[in-house]
Amino acid sequence: MKLNKFSGIFFAVIISAILIFSLSGCKETITTTVTKTNTSTTTQVTTVTNNSTITETTTQTNTVTNTTTATSTVTETTTLEPTTKIFTDSLGRSVEVPINITKVALSGPLTQIVLFALCPDKLVGLASPFDKSAEKFFDPKYYNLPILGQLYGGKGTLNLEEIAATGAEVIIDVGERKTNMTEDLNTLQEQIGIPFVHIDAYTEGMGDCYRTLGNLLDMEEEAAAIADYCDAVYADTLAIVEALGENGKVKMLYLTGDAGLNVIASGSYHAEIIDLLCDNLAVVDNPSSKGTGNEVDLEQIMLWNPDVIIFSTNSIFATVGENADWAAITAIANGDFYEVPYGPYNWMGFPPSVQRYLGMIWLSQLLYPDVAQYDVYAK
Repeated sequence: MKLNKFSGIFFAVIISAILIFSLSGCKETITTTVTKTNTSTTTQVTTVTNNSTITETTTQTNTVTNTTTATSTVTETTTLEPTTKIFTDSLGRSVEVPINITKVALSGPLTQIVLFALCPDKLVGLASPFDKSAEKFFDPKYYNLPILGQLYGGKGTLNLEEIAATGAEVIIDVGERKTNMTEDLNTLQEQIGIPFVHIDAYTEGMGDCYRTLGNLLDMEEEAAAIADYCDAVYADTLAIVEALGENGKVKMLYLTGDAGLNVIASGSYHAEIIDLLCDNLAVVDNPSSKGTGNEVDLEQIMLWNPDVIIFSTNSIFATVGENADWAAITAIANGDFYEVPYGPYNWMGFPPSVQRYLGMIWLSQLLYPDVAQYDVYAK
């Protein structure tokens, strides 16, 4: 009976130990040793009649030791939070990117302008140096960022080694889709080992562009504020255009180049807001995809004979009014020629980025003050 009672106590101890350590959520080996000792002593006395006494003592000791080892293993499982996600860019490419992106490289000047409005402190470099006039708008610390070059446009000088040295976690291209862009980005991504994504950016959908960037960079709230502003400006511009009707649009040219002999042709990516707000007279067979536009001669400009001319910066704007060669053009003769505002970028484009929304506000009020009744700088 004692043994059975002992066995019950023993197993109760073992079960209790297992429960305690399983609740602790760790991995443990439990060893329990139980020792039982039984000792019995027997004394026998014998008396002899010859006056001698003999005492015989017998001692018997029995020791029983039971040792039992019980092992219980409890495995604690820790679920790690994911550090990457799959982002689908505007080309339909599924690209694995970090969830928390802190270092961003960019593919060119257009992307630089878009991202600088959203996440300047995430940028690891610039596509091209800032113009001197931008100093009054930006913190000087951004002027010391390395120059990374650009993938499309210009001379295609994107510096992959410089990008790799910055520790960039993603490279972003924003703008118009290019021929073979999917293959280009896949090749570069494999070559440099950094995710490379493209996000469409057209004047009509700039709000959506920013919302997509907000999703990519985990900056939804900041991106939404910019996106809502872009949507509002575009909606206001459409309302002005509707009020004018097609016949109410001004016949206009936008001229670039130091001699003023390049036009931003109708139908080009760079002409989006011009085509929206004006009757763009510059209709050519092959509209240039370059920001400098299509080269023409003065005779062609005279044939178009615009009512209004907009000159880009660094052109002949300052002297064209006294130039006899231009005097016969209606816009020059009537004094209806203007220079694009600049600061910190060209408001009409070059590159055709988000600053074109400033151009929409300015051009609408310049050309149609009776309809666009607002203060440009307040808006």
